[in-house]
Amino acid sequence: MTVEVVTPERVLFSGEASMVIARGVQGDLGILPNHMPMVTPLKIAPVRIKTEGDKELVMAVSGGFMEVRGDKVTILAETAERPEDIDPSRAKAAKERAEQRLNEKHPDLDLRRAERALQRAITRLQVTNK
Repeated sequence: MTVEVVTPERVLFSGEASMVIARGVQGDLGILPNHMPMVTPLKIAPVRIKTEGDKELVMAVSGGFMEVRGDKVTILAETAERPEDIDPSRAKAAKERAEQRLNEKHPDLDLRRAERALQRAITRLQVTNK
């Protein structure tokens, strides 16, 4: 099947794959060729694309949507990063900052924004550890 991962800035991946594994808002999804058509929002989580020869491409995806239609899977991501594009020390620092903000419980804290920042940092670290 053909898979495309697109962000507002660029096409991050376009090619053939045997499976796509992503986290939708209702849980993990494994998409194989000829999957039933669907559109689902995505959570902030790694997306795994299994390509020829059992190779696997992993990316940190920060929300967006996945559309499955016939033998084509399109991921329209708010942001997506490959492991080589992620600075692990920067991601670790971002995780620590987000945890600190959440632990301080400041009255002006935008809780949702802080939680999303923490999840993005955790996802980046997961992807770089693969």
